[in-house]
Amino acid sequence: MKVNQAEIVISAVSEKQYPQEQYPEFALAGRSNVGKSSLINRLINRKNLARTSSKPGKTQTLNFYLINESIYFVDVPGYGYAQVSKKERAKWGGMMEEYFKNRETLRAVILITDLRHEPTEDDIQMYDYLKYFELPVIVIGTKLDKIPKTKRYKHIKRSKKVLEMDPEDIFIPFSAETSEGKEDVWSAIRSFM
Repeated sequence: MKVNQAEIVISAVSEKQYPQEQYPEFALAGRSNVGKSSLINRLINRKNLARTSSKPGKTQTLNFYLINESIYFVDVPGYGYAQVSKKERAKWGGMMEEYFKNRETLRAVILITDLRHEPTEDDIQMYDYLKYFELPVIVIGTKLDKIPKTKRYKHIKRSKKVLEMDPEDIFIPFSAETSEGKEDVWSAIRSFM
């Protein structure tokens, strides 16, 4: 997909702040520092529309990015970061649950994992949580460029197995460094529009 326009529209903490247009939305979920911002930036060919940070736990709101005035990417707070207080995590949890449960324009959730490692307990919990809400899930295994070509299939197979992925859910290996998998991600997004 050729991206001509991309902007952050709002950082929301509750339903009353969500954008009113009925554009299809794709939420991006994943561990803190797994590469959500890098994925967004690579998909839209921009260096830093989505702020990347070496400090995990920076995203604390639902960030709505309008792409080509036709779809939204919604970056949700990262999980699994110990430095955030339990109270803060509970607040994020409530904010995310409200969004996942009630947002009618949400077409699919893009769950981002690190392909180099087995999905974490938090990744498994997030996947199960999304399935509980009967949301379509696109799983993206990032850092593909860091895995030797001969071992990639093994890593992909392991990720699917550990997550106990439903066959109807899509798994895409991806590299923000080389753009490998980028067209597959856009193709998966288009299939839900």
